[in-house]
Amino acid sequence: MKRLRRFTSFFETNSLKVQLLARTLLVMSALLLLIGVFQYVFMQQFMYQNKAETIRNQISGLPPNVWLRAGEGQDRGSSPFLPRQDFSRGNRQEIPGGEAPRIFVPDLAIAIIDDKGNYKLVSSQDENSAIQLKSEDYVELLQKTSKKIDYRVVKNEKGVEQLVVFHKVGGENPDRNRGFQGLIQASTTTSQIKDVLLRQLLTFLFLSMLAMIMGLLGFLPVLRRTLVPLSNIVDTVKRIDAGSLNERFPAHQGQVEIDRLATSFNGMLERLEISFEAEKEAKEQMRRFAADASHELRTPLTSIHGFLEVLLRGAYQQPEQLQKALRSMHGESIRINKLVEDLLLLARLDRKPTFQMSEGLLDEMLHDMEHQLRLLAGEREVTFLLEPETRSVYDADKIKQVILNLFHNAVQHTHPETGRLRIVLSTVGGAVEIAVQDNGPGIAPEHLPHLFDRFYRIDTSRGRRSGGAGLGLSITRSIVELHGGTLYVESVVGEGSTFIVRLPGLPPMLQGEELR
Repeated sequence: MKRLRRFTSFFETNSLKVQLLARTLLVMSALLLLIGVFQYVFMQQFMYQNKAETIRNQISGLPPNVWLRAGEGQDRGSSPFLPRQDFSRGNRQEIPGGEAPRIFVPDLAIAIIDDKGNYKLVSSQDENSAIQLKSEDYVELLQKTSKKIDYRVVKNEKGVEQLVVFHKVGGENPDRNRGFQGLIQASTTTSQIKDVLLRQLLTFLFLSMLAMIMGLLGFLPVLRRTLVPLSNIVDTVKRIDAGSLNERFPAHQGQVEIDRLATSFNGMLERLEISFEAEKEAKEQMRRFAADASHELRTPLTSIHGFLEVLLRGAYQQPEQLQKALRSMHGESIRINKLVEDLLLLARLDRKPTFQMSEGLLDEMLHDMEHQLRLLAGEREVTFLLEPETRSVYDADKIKQVILNLFHNAVQHTHPETGRLRIVLSTVGGAVEIAVQDNGPGIAPEHLPHLFDRFYRIDTSRGRRSGGAGLGLSITRSIVELHGGTLYVESVVGEGSTFIVRLPGLPPMLQGEELR
């Protein structure tokens, strides 16, 4: 059954195999037909010319004076004494006595044409073989000086096709000019030549059909084997259609075009797989984002709702409880406001806004922020190591926000009195690096891959006490990436952490230009 399905599928009307096979057979048939036509035409020409040369050799064996006597005898109304020619044996017999001689050549009708174009039939075995042309045609032939064999294929009055051969006698040699001067015309039917040509054509057609059948039987397995790589691609596409995007086409099947097609499809499948995975991850991140945002907003709203219920039960009449409730609700409202602002900022950053970036000195910007950072650090030790004349292209407000977020994060994770913070600005390999170091507890390795995820917090309870929602580092990374830079962290548990901002350096040719 499986073989039957393969056989029927091979001969489907729209099958590439059938189309290739049909077009190949069509081309072969056209070539064979063209060869047959040319062969028939050339063979016909060759046989006509060969027959004409044979006839001319037969009639050119006699001297001109013999044809003169034949012409004169015809003029007197009696047959002259002419030698009988047996051309098939190449001899000549003379008839003694007064018997009239005859010129006899099998299957030929012989006529003589004098120099004035007068036609006289000398010998004819079949009335269908005799033919007479127009006088002007004979005069034109007499005026020709070429020694090329003159012959024509014409039809007589009864529609019988004749091969007419002309032989010019006299005028070529002065010593022979005393004899007959004119044309000897020999004509015969072309039926025998046509029969030979027809047999050859039928033989050619039979051999051509035999060759096509044998070629078809030999071409089918070759065609089937040639299309195996294409069949492999079809099978792979069927598996991919079932939902398996990790399938890949065989890229080395021995056919350059198929291999290129497979390589292109593999690249497309790889991009599709990455896109689908990214879309799946984006949907999952959006789901988590919505859940985390709802959770973060629900906590302060629940707290505010609880305080309002307490106040409505009569606590507003007690000044101490009223004051405590108002302070708590004010703190929760600040927390909600901060969360909403962060969410809006992330939404704007996701749309990749255009920053107003210009060339500037990062060391001067950090010097300007030094007083603010020291106030934020409190009693902690702060050290600045800034490489002078460090230029880059950046949005000053956004980079200040990055530095404040990282520095505030370092302050929160260091001891208020023994904490040590350090800001380092340097140029490394053509890029500019800003490092914020602390001597805090460090970050465990399992948290590092998720550190920049939205709403991710290492210590949930501590994050809630400090008012953070786990969006600061996500916002910081988005700003750095929109500058064409990268943000990464190095941390050792028990020793501290270092957050490094790497920004593109300013090429020398762009220094002094402001970019908008």
